[in-house]
Amino acid sequence: MALAATSLIAPGAAGAAGAAGAAGAAEGAPTGASAHRGGSPAWDLKPTGTDARFRGLAAVSRSTAWAAGSKGTVLRTADGGAHWRDVSPPGAAGLEFRDVEAFDGRRAVVLAIGEGEASRLYRTNDGGKTWTESFRNPDPKAFYDCMTFFDRRHGLALSDPVDGKYRILSTADGGRSWKVLPDKGMPAAQTGESAFAASGQCLVSAGPRDVWLATGGAARGRVLHSADRGLTWTATDAPIPAGDPARGVFGLAFRDRTHGLAVGGDYRAGEPSPRAAAVTRDGGRTWQPSARPVPAYRSGVTWLPHSRTTALAVGPTGTDLTTDAGRSWRTVDDGSYDTVDCAPDLGCWAAGEKGRVARLER
Repeated sequence: MALAATSLIAPGAAGAAGAAGAAGAAEGAPTGASAHRGGSPAWDLKPTGTDARFRGLAAVSRSTAWAAGSKGTVLRTADGGAHWRDVSPPGAAGLEFRDVEAFDGRRAVVLAIGEGEASRLYRTNDGGKTWTESFRNPDPKAFYDCMTFFDRRHGLALSDPVDGKYRILSTADGGRSWKVLPDKGMPAAQTGESAFAASGQCLVSAGPRDVWLATGGAARGRVLHSADRGLTWTATDAPIPAGDPARGVFGLAFRDRTHGLAVGGDYRAGEPSPRAAAVTRDGGRTWQPSARPVPAYRSGVTWLPHSRTTALAVGPTGTDLTTDAGRSWRTVDDGSYDTVDCAPDLGCWAAGEKGRVARLER
């Protein structure tokens, strides 16, 4: 399910959501530094020279990051955000990129969303100088939202339900080729249920085989888990409220195959988002609401590397920090971001509307 760029349109079923999600970037140029609340790490905005909205983000290191967004835009930096190179695939200006997975500064895969042939996957081996289109969705009923990689070869991409079940694409060669997995092991989707193409985090993995997908738009928000790279799945209700096409679980993060975080809420501006964060300590078999959740809708979440307790969540109204593994959150910045990602060397990045990309500074 796509979100309109203004986050004001409530999509209906997956098909209707696709039309809404094709909306472009928010207008205007990057804004200045957002208000920072003292005593915590701060975001340092890195001018990108574009007004694209970036919902796809891949942190390789403190110096190298990729951002993918509206109007077919893909950017890459190799100097900590001081300069950005436009490495957008040729002919992609009409596409909506919502996810990017990067293996290093040269190799990356980007996902474009939309109904039918608008859903595509591209791969580069040379830092974006050239791209190869490795998948174009032939099914008008499919709508791909996000992807994840277990390692440099094995990865999955997720589509909203087709004929009542989520569809999973699989690659075993680093995104050079893709195949649809059988759906015998996939539970039935709820009426109106779909995934949100909000931050590239509706499908996440940890370790060599475990993967989770987040859902919303139906009576209950759910998290589905597979321990065999997407062949069989189990579904668990999440305590994040759903019951509306604009509400549910939007983003997931797992620091290992056991400990995970979920964020979401209602993405419509001004709508309340109670109980918009949850935690699991058993690989997603059960979820508990955060005792002090994020205060508003959040679309992206990530663990800080080498920490068992610290994580960041982002959304259009701010950034929240937890230092107790998701039990409680506090707002540390009021800038607008849609997605967040951290690299092993503690290089943490966030991206969002109006070309906003920032690096975390301590």
